[in-house]
Amino acid sequence: MLKTTSTASNDNANIITKVNECNVADESPSSQRQAEGQPAAAAAATEPSTANEICYDLAHFRTVRVLNNNSTHKCVALLGHFTNLSPDQQAIVVLEKRAFTEAEITTTTPTQRENSESETEQIEHEDGRTFFTTSSRLHKEFVNDVYGNFLCTVDPELNRLKVSIICPASEKHIVKHTAQARFMIEETIEQYNTITLPHLEQEQLSLEWLYNVLEHRKEKERIVYEDPCDENGFILLPDLKWDGKTVEQLYLLAVVRRRDIRSLRDLTAAHLPLLRNVQQQGIAAIEKRYGIGASQLRIYLHYQPTFYHLHMHFTYLRYEPPGAGCEKAHLLSTVINNLELLGDYYQRATLSYTLKETDKLYSKFVAQEVNEPAAKRIKPNIDESQ
Repeated sequence: MLKTTSTASNDNANIITKVNECNVADESPSSQRQAEGQPAAAAAATEPSTANEICYDLAHFRTVRVLNNNSTHKCVALLGHFTNLSPDQQAIVVLEKRAFTEAEITTTTPTQRENSESETEQIEHEDGRTFFTTSSRLHKEFVNDVYGNFLCTVDPELNRLKVSIICPASEKHIVKHTAQARFMIEETIEQYNTITLPHLEQEQLSLEWLYNVLEHRKEKERIVYEDPCDENGFILLPDLKWDGKTVEQLYLLAVVRRRDIRSLRDLTAAHLPLLRNVQQQGIAAIEKRYGIGASQLRIYLHYQPTFYHLHMHFTYLRYEPPGAGCEKAHLLSTVINNLELLGDYYQRATLSYTLKETDKLYSKFVAQEVNEPAAKRIKPNIDESQ
């Protein structure tokens, strides 16, 4: 069944963005691809480049149009190209404002020194780089009694943007990052077999980047935990949405070693040992390394997933990342419980998720709906909120 409730995004036509930093440090090429589910390159500057890696210089990026300007998540997606690369090669640059960390905004008491430094100098030297320094500037907007609104200029090093680059960007990447109406799909198992599954077999992109991670050809140094078992093993490493350092935004991805499980739809009772192992070992590894226990973790699977190789998301409850809503996320504990109750639950269940209006899969569901009796059709209820 196709439900025609949609959401539309804000108009971005008048956005003008300027990036001051030309070189961006490469944290991991494949971390970009984990979130996108597609082959992509990340910006590299600080580490030596290998023969198949590109160092991007944002001074050469030219914006063609704004794909999305998300005020909630403080990020903007730009479509353009790098003039120093092929002008025909489309690229997407995603700029995102970083979250505050307690370490950055907390001022510690300076230690006493033998020389006669001022208090301000002692604080700046003690922390190495505090959020507020003598160079911080307040720009008043208004003051009314005890209330005041200001704009603040702080140390540029503490105001850096998180930058993700996809180059070359395919049409699927562009659709993914473009703001547009979304529609709720209620997918029956019959629709999965006749519409969704054939579509996936036609449209699935390469997973070579993921196999590089599983086989330690890439990102070995980023692995947080690994279970090498071929049957129930997995690799746990940071997702693109996390810098690997800011615990307040903890976001890890558990990628199973098996290659025969595409998504939630393929899971049966036979996979319970695998799911329990990921759940138990993932929780233990995160608690040991980051000090966050099971009761503070949100562990879930996406349906539809961004890439079709079984993986689970581990996020901190204090952080609300995109894709954690009920229209996409399925708690791992609930998935395990469903399979314990009914071994082929996900080969029977109707599953709901959203699709963008330009998604090819959505057009196939619409085509099926057109062939249904008119009495079954529902007029769209457009919701302009995000």
